[in-house]
Amino acid sequence: MNLISKILLPENILLDAESTSKKRVFERVGLLFENNQQIARSQVFDSLFAREKLGSTGLGQGVAIPHGRIAKLRDATAAFVKTSHPIPFDAPDGLPVNLIFVLLVPERANDLHLQILGELAQIFSDTQFRNRLLACEDIAGIHQLFDDWSSVT
Repeated sequence: MNLISKILLPENILLDAESTSKKRVFERVGLLFENNQQIARSQVFDSLFAREKLGSTGLGQGVAIPHGRIAKLRDATAAFVKTSHPIPFDAPDGLPVNLIFVLLVPERANDLHLQILGELAQIFSDTQFRNRLLACEDIAGIHQLFDDWSSVT
């Protein structure tokens, strides 16, 4: 089991036909975290946008990893959003994204935060993995891809 499969719950995977902007994605995941983990949507939105103001979390190749710190959060948690239409994200390659992995960590979780971001960078640098995510059309299948990642590489 990898770090990602420990923090990504199936109910936090969103196949999103509605989001057309970074702002809308952040609003939707804020609602998701509020409903599933009782983290205030405004806190999620503000944390993600504060980090984004420091520089884009778009990695390139259609992938973004917005992340933020949440006061009083006990454990890291995550959401994955696959948008129907790529959206602008100011990625270094200039391409829009449609694979968005949202990471929330406790305010003081420096080492864990860096470990998770490192694992995400590895996962999303795998072209076959990205292609599998793009081809998968159901939440259970997407969750299984993240669970199986270490054996896929």
